[in-house]
Amino acid sequence: MTDTEIETEKLTDLMAFAHQLADAAARASLPLFRNLETVDNKLTDGFDPVTAADRDAESAIRALIENHYPSHAILGEEFGSQAGDDFQWIIDPIDGTRAFMSGMPTWGTLIGLNFEGAPILGLMDQPFTQERFFAAQGQGAHLRHKDTQSQMSTRPCAALETAVLATTSPDLFANTPGAAAWARVFPQAQLTRYGGDCYNYALLALGQVDIVMEQELKPVDIQPLIKIVEEAGGILTDWQGGPAHDGGTAIACGDKTLHAQLLDILAA
Repeated sequence: MTDTEIETEKLTDLMAFAHQLADAAARASLPLFRNLETVDNKLTDGFDPVTAADRDAESAIRALIENHYPSHAILGEEFGSQAGDDFQWIIDPIDGTRAFMSGMPTWGTLIGLNFEGAPILGLMDQPFTQERFFAAQGQGAHLRHKDTQSQMSTRPCAALETAVLATTSPDLFANTPGAAAWARVFPQAQLTRYGGDCYNYALLALGQVDIVMEQELKPVDIQPLIKIVEEAGGILTDWQGGPAHDGGTAIACGDKTLHAQLLDILAA
């Protein structure tokens, strides 16, 4: 099956199914938002939180995939990988668990679909604010907010000194090899904002943010966001300009001229 065949024969149905998955995840997560009884820690040394919302939302998503597309592979944040065919669903049920446990509405459910290892659709759902950002290959990027839907596009910003830069936390870079790269970039931006997790990439696609820069990402953190950024007119790569699919570093820009400038700075 070629990419064209996916687009004409299946992509619309697959995107509709991704919306069903997001609806199911929201039914599991939203009742627990600002209503958590416990937060567990995945680590013995450090803090990596996980909640019942993470587990329940991923379980709901997996159950639907296994029922409707039993041959498809799955990679999830909480329950790992499941082998399958050339289609692979990517799930991060609560991207931004720290925000979720703090009552901040900047978390989201990430759902992506790859074909032969390449992203073909992505969705980020924020059920508390009733915002859903989604995109499929060749079909543009869209925001559904309550009962309205609009197409998204990034904004032009060709120079770092006029850019809004976002990252989840400066702690991502502290005491790492990436600290020097971050120190070269953020002082030159017009404005730097912290927090946001996956929401930053959605705001970039919406034309509100110009750069998102992060490192230490897992594949589930970034793969569902790639098509949302690209279909809105932006670009998302690793810090060397290569694919960001496997996680690690990521640099997303709404303006490709700005992206090229940043790659030069990062390579310095």
